[in-house]
Formats: sequence, C-alpha cells, structure tokens
Amino acid sequence: MNKILIIEDNIEIAEMERDFLEASDFAVTIETDGEKGLAELAKGGYSLVLLDIMLPGRDGFAICRDIRAKSEVPVLIVSARGEDIDKIRGLGLGADDYITKPFSPGELIARVKSHITRYERVLRQGAESGAAEASAASSQELVRGELRIERLSHRVFLGQKELALPNKEYELLTFLAEHPGIVFSKEQLFERVWGLDAIGDTATVMVHVNRIRSRIEPDPAHPIYIETVWGAGYRFRES
Repeated sequence: MNKILIIEDNIEIAEMERDFLEASDFAVTIETDGEKGLAELAKGGYSLVLLDIMLPGRDGFAICRDIRAKSEVPVLIVSARGEDIDKIRGLGLGADDYITKPFSPGELIARVKSHITRYERVLRQGAESGAAEASAASSQELVRGELRIERLSHRVFLGQKELALPNKEYELLTFLAEHPGIVFSKEQLFERVWGLDAIGDTATVMVHVNRIRSRIEPDPAHPIYIETVWGAGYRFRES
C-alpha cells in the first residue's frame, strides 16, 4: 500500500483528501504544519506528498524547496491560489504538479496514481541498473554532443560533470533526446511525460524545459540543445 503525506493546515480539506485517497487504497498521514511535515517525511516510506502553499510559519514554497533538496519523492502542490505566477514558482522549486482547489476526486486520484507509477518505475530502473553489467549500461547511453544520458543508471553528464536532475526533468530531457529533430507541442510532451491527457497545465512543460536549459545549456537564452519552435513547441536539435 502506497503511503501519502498530506501537509495541509485546513483540517477539513486534509480529511477530504484523505478520504478520497483511502477510498483508492492509499495509506495517508496528515500534518498541519510544514516543519512537522518535513520531519514526518524524513522517516521514509512515502510515495508522494500533497502540499498546500498557505501554511502557518514557513509557506509551502519553502517547504517544497526543502523537500526537493533531500528527496526525489513526487510533490503535488494543492492550492486555492491559481495564478500562473504561483504555479510557475511552485514548479520552479521542484514540485512535480500543481492542482488548483476546488478539484474533482477523480482528477486528484488520477494525478496521484500517475506520479506514483512513474516514480516507482524510476526506482525500479535505478535498482536494476545497479546490478547491470557496465557493458549493458554503455549500450543504453544517449550521447548528444557534450551531453550524455545513461538510461540504465538514470544519470546525466555534461562533459565530465554529473547533473542532478529531478525525475520529471530527466524523463522530459530523455524523451526529447531520443527524438532529435522532431517538434513536440506542449500538450504532446505533457501527455508523453506526465501521462495525463486533457487535465494537464502546459505551463508545467514550459517551466521544466526552462529548468533543464539552466542545467545543460551554456547560454540558456540561446539554447543549443532544446530549441523553441514558436507556435509549435520544442525540438531537440539534431547533431
């Protein structure tokens, strides 16, 4: 049974989220304070965090930053603040998704299941790659100029420097690098990488592309790897 941590100071909303999740066979823990939430998460065993922004003391943005500094567990921000600037800020701090209140139970469960499935797949791939032979790992490399992606070990290198990419950034970069020269719209990328059709916010894709560029591009304002095709989407430049 997957464990979900809810960090939400409105106990009525937290209990409603818990009821939805428990009805779908998730185990749920509620914390109404960000610092207590961090302490609970540090105990381990959690598959996903639902995080509110407007928390007492340190807000959800600060808590999200702390989570991402120590863990790759998926973080879904759930907030009544639906402005684009809040979404962009939350995603920029490492959140995997942003859900605006009010939301339907079906949407919440669909997003939670999708993120957990992908997170578990990444963990399995990491475990499998740890036992794989070096020769097998080398056959799973993607090399694009100075950029090298080791798919079995889930590692990315720029020259000799290893880059630490969160799960969604790694998946998005790998997908684009696997299809050089092909233009994908934001909607297509959201569906391919996040696995959710019609309920996604394409600003998520834009934020993740910008974060990837900040890590791999010598000059993010003039990218040499991930190009913007205005009015169409993004393309990984062919070598």
